[in-house]
Amino acid sequence: MESYYPVSVKTLPDYRLLLRFDNGEERLFDVAPYLATPFFASLKNQAVFQSARINPLTVEWNGDIDICPDELYYNSVPYQRENHGGAA
Repeated sequence: MESYYPVSVKTLPDYRLLLRFDNGEERLFDVAPYLATPFFASLKNQAVFQSARINPLTVEWNGDIDICPDELYYNSVPYQRENHGGAA
């Protein structure tokens, strides 16, 4: 299994992330299922969730919260602009 790393992130409504990976792909990742776990519970706060940023390897938030880049890639779906109003 090949590894890809996110190079940009944009938060979207409903706890989704629009990610661009180092292979050029744009993909959507749904964080909502993770919010039920204590480790990710602080992301329920929209201000915290929207502070998502790229570190050299993955997406992270304050409080040492991050998601493995392989999980971000392999558990996301391809982003198709025509299905999302054309906004990135």
